[in-house]
Amino acid sequence: MVAENQKKPVLELVCNNGDRVTRDRAKIVVSRRLPEPVEARMAALFNVDFNTTDVPLDSPALLNALNGAEVLVSSITDRIDSAFITQMPASVKLIAQFGNGFDNINIEAAHAAGISVTNTPSVLTEDTADMAMALMLSVPRRLTEGSRVLLKDGTWPGWSPTWMLGRRLGGKALGIVGLGRIGTAVARRARAFGLSIHYSGRTRKAPQIEEPLGARWWSSLDDMVEHVDIISLHTPHTRDTFNILSEARLKKLRQGAFVVNISRPELVDEDALANLVASGHLSGAALDVFEHKKGANPKLVELARADRVILTPHMGSATLEARIEMGETVIVNIRTFLDGHTPPHRVLPEGRSPL
Repeated sequence: MVAENQKKPVLELVCNNGDRVTRDRAKIVVSRRLPEPVEARMAALFNVDFNTTDVPLDSPALLNALNGAEVLVSSITDRIDSAFITQMPASVKLIAQFGNGFDNINIEAAHAAGISVTNTPSVLTEDTADMAMALMLSVPRRLTEGSRVLLKDGTWPGWSPTWMLGRRLGGKALGIVGLGRIGTAVARRARAFGLSIHYSGRTRKAPQIEEPLGARWWSSLDDMVEHVDIISLHTPHTRDTFNILSEARLKKLRQGAFVVNISRPELVDEDALANLVASGHLSGAALDVFEHKKGANPKLVELARADRVILTPHMGSATLEARIEMGETVIVNIRTFLDGHTPPHRVLPEGRSPL
């Protein structure tokens, strides 16, 4: 420990224009409330302005808060587009996203402005995979529908050989789009439930990844969707993955298939999905993310009320443990940056090498 009367070392950030900012003077703006242990640790390390109300700030309010700041700790509720970036104070040199996704940030514009961007990957893997598996179980086994029966008056009709019949998970084929960290964690869980594992991605995984999972790689996503009973999305939103489950591709799914999406809303044509569930071509869907920023697609809401789909409000990483680890990752990124080094979780524009 450092004695109170012992002088702390002064660490400096060298900005692109040659200016130097000491960590003791560096100002950090946090756009949303974070778990208490994370805020306490940030307050001990930095000069931090917190959003104590936890109300999302509009662009003018956030720009005003950034006056004199060097770091913005953002979240997915902040719209950091090119227009916002051009208006940011010149003092801001780092956007440290609290989250794995960064669709809300124009990475190209930030890079052009000399602003580094970081995120918090890896720490969400297990919790997000747990959520995907929970949704995968809930849809075919009609769990939310069954629980709602008892909410009416605490009674139910009683056991019957034909009542509340769902579908068995074991023996079904699961198609994973994107066998990365989260996709692999989902595959491990699904394998334990007796599902066969299929996956599609830009490149085939090494045998040491495929073989323990019994995973089959499909070079064509169009071919894979015709051979699976459940499809689960675990790929980032890029130019290439926008509407990767288009109407045409959704129609290729087997009659009675299910769709699970806890990744990015832009990956699915929501209207087409809703229509195919309503028509009976698909048996259901479970979504944790939505195209509508202020709520779910009204068509999906109606289907949820009719117990045809399950909707959850972006809960994939919603565990205390995950959020604290996210905060620690943000802190590591900030400290590394302020020490004059490249942060370990720097995000670059598509096609650029980190070297």
